[in-house]
Formats: sequence, C-alpha cells, structure tokens
Amino acid sequence: MWSIGPAGRRRNPYTPGRRMIFALVAQRATETNVALASRTWPGAESLILTPDEALERLEPGDVALGRLDVKPTLDGVDDGVAELGRLAARGVRVLNGPRTLLAAHDKLLTAREFMQAGIPHPATTLFTAGDETPPLEPPVVIKPRYGSWGADVFRCDDGPALQRCLEILPEKHWFRTQGAIVQDLIPPRGWDLRLIVSGGRVIGAVSRVAAPGEWRTNVALGAVRAPVLDPPAEACALAIAAAEAVDGQLVGVDLLPTPGGGYVVLELNGACDFTAEYSRDDDVFASAILALAEVAVGVPALLPHAFEEPAADELLEAAETPPAS
Repeated sequence: MWSIGPAGRRRNPYTPGRRMIFALVAQRATETNVALASRTWPGAESLILTPDEALERLEPGDVALGRLDVKPTLDGVDDGVAELGRLAARGVRVLNGPRTLLAAHDKLLTAREFMQAGIPHPATTLFTAGDETPPLEPPVVIKPRYGSWGADVFRCDDGPALQRCLEILPEKHWFRTQGAIVQDLIPPRGWDLRLIVSGGRVIGAVSRVAAPGEWRTNVALGAVRAPVLDPPAEACALAIAAAEAVDGQLVGVDLLPTPGGGYVVLELNGACDFTAEYSRDDDVFASAILALAEVAVGVPALLPHAFEEPAADELLEAAETPPAS
C-alpha cells in the first residue's frame, strides 16, 4: 500500500507487496466505467467497486473515483455518497467526493456554485408544490432537480404552455419530493457542446446535434454526437472553471451557444457517460485516467501529448483495444 509523501513521492507501502488500488466507485458497471477501468493507472490495480465493496477493499493510500449517478427515479443521487465520505476519512484519496457529486447532480446547488464562481448560467430557481406560480416568466424550462437523459424536461414558451406543465407536475414523484428547477430558456440552436474535464484539462469533446423535431440535445432522445477535435478556447476555459467550482476531477460539462456568440454552462454531470467519439488526439479514456493519476499522486506530464520519450507507448499499451461503446 503506497502512501503519498511530499511532492507526490511514494513512501514504503503499509502492506508489503500490495499494489495501490484505483477504484471506480459506482452502483453500475457502465460501458464508460468498464472502459476507464481497462486503462492503465501507473503502478495500480484498477477495479470497479460498489460503495460497500470499496469500504471493504480500500486502505489509506488507495485512490477512489466517485462515479455515483442520478437515480433512475430522478429524485436523488445513487446510494453511496456517505460511504465516499467514510473512505476519505480513513485516508483514501477520493476524487469526485460527496461535495462534487451533490453539487454536480443537484441542479439547484449547481446554480449556487456557479453564481458564487461567476460562471455564466441560465437564471435558475426552485418551484415546489406549495408555490402558486414559478417566479420566472416564460420562456422557461422546467425539469427535475436531479435529472438526466432529458427525462421530464418541459419547454414552456408562453403562459398556456407553462400552465399545462404545472398541471402535469403534481403527477411526478420527483416533483412532490424535491420540487422542480425552473430556468430561463436559452434559445435552442439545435446543438450543444459537451466537454469532458479530467484533472483540470479538457480531454474530450463532442457536439450533440438534436434529432429532427426535437429541441433537447440528449443522445437518449435521438441526438447524434459529432466529434470536436479543437473545441473553442472560450468553451474550454468555461468548462474547466465549472469543474473547479465543484472540485470536479472527472465531469462532463454541457455548454449552450448564446445568441451573442458566446457560451453558457447549462449543466454538470458527475458520472458522465462518454465514448471513443469524444477522443481528440489521444484515447479519451486513457487521457482521463492519466490526468487523474497526475492529480492524485503528483506524477507530472503523464498525458500522451506531453511525452517526448517512448514511455508513453508503454503507459498506453492497455488502451490499444477500443472499448465497447
């Protein structure tokens, strides 16, 4: 078991002969999690563990990456947030810990974090069953506080559309328990940018193009991904700042183009699914892992494009087979 000393140097192991473990802590072995675990974390054994398994297996000096997602019922985050806190308290290096996951998945907390950090974001408020009308006027978007996949996202362009939505909301369990997020509508352009930030760097990007007749850009609703090899510098800077606002070490950042030509950050995803289509010059999964390793253990210049010696080939040997996606 390795412990990390000054300047990221590794001291003698706590348990002789035991390799450091890098664990993706998740409730589901998604294709993205499997692909990440298949990439080489230098000097470590990579595993996918449930929160309970992580408590049993991980020791001080190990590294855990929180990959808990939104519940399919849209009323909270997957079980395991408290377990991540317990891992950190025992000396495990936790990336994407409780604060990150809650701030990324709870859209109300996301808005508050962005406001404090000065990150452009649509005006956002909470509407509950006890309120008569939302405080924002149409056009607005109404959606779950803990939402994903474009599910139960309503666009209200005018008063009648808003009234129809308000009549539907009481039927939704997530609304009765959590209330709904109401946001100013950013005029849809039919596409958005999703950037993957790992270790403070943009390591992957796509543009998601909405399906014909659909304004939402979720792939689950028929949108298609178009690779973006050179995302705009402004978008990258915003994505990195958005990740930093919640201490996110591996997050997806969704940006919408504005009528004035810039971008606003719409959402964060603390357990973002992504595919090989997000790759820029390098394998996106290997780049994500190597950037996280640099953050966690202080190993400098691990990203493939930073190498000037053949060591990059050795580190990326396990990344030659594309993941199932």
